[in-house]
Amino acid sequence: VLRCLGIPTRVITNFNSAHDKNLNLSIDKYIDMSGNNLHLSEDSVWNFHVWNESWFIRRDLGSFYDGWQVLDATPQEKSKGIYQCGPASTKAIKEGDVNLDYDSPFVFAAVNADCVTWIRYSKKRKERIYSDTRKIGKFISTKAVGTNSRVDITANYKYPEVKDISFKISYSQYKNSLMDDRKILVTAV
Repeated sequence: VLRCLGIPTRVITNFNSAHDKNLNLSIDKYIDMSGNNLHLSEDSVWNFHVWNESWFIRRDLGSFYDGWQVLDATPQEKSKGIYQCGPASTKAIKEGDVNLDYDSPFVFAAVNADCVTWIRYSKKRKERIYSDTRKIGKFISTKAVGTNSRVDITANYKYPEVKDISFKISYSQYKNSLMDDRKILVTAV
């Protein structure tokens, strides 16, 4: 319909799409001390989810947020009392501006939530035992114009994941670095 009105529109597929039911920007899993799933969270991760993007000028949010906007024709949650999603600016999602209207927190979580596993000892005590910051929002894609090729647009939604860098240093190097830190502290005082 939007294309018929002359509004640029494209279909987007997000693989490992988070469904953050409680909008805490994480997908939480709770287990007991034996490792059994407790089913305390309605959060989930879908193999993929599809929505549309359309190109809008955002006078309501400011020109920084002009450009591609997420519109989901199949929203799974109510927004302001009705089933709707968007238009959420992809720039807002990439920058983590989750305090904007139009479901920015929900879309941000769909592409960038952390998957967190908690062990629940009692109703009042839980402990985070695992967190995966890279699982969600993979190969965010659209179809190339004029061909059936996939175009990866993940960079429109999120910054590249930082790779873990492991450092192995000797104890003497570590001890010397502590001495250097102490010298800096004394100099600053």
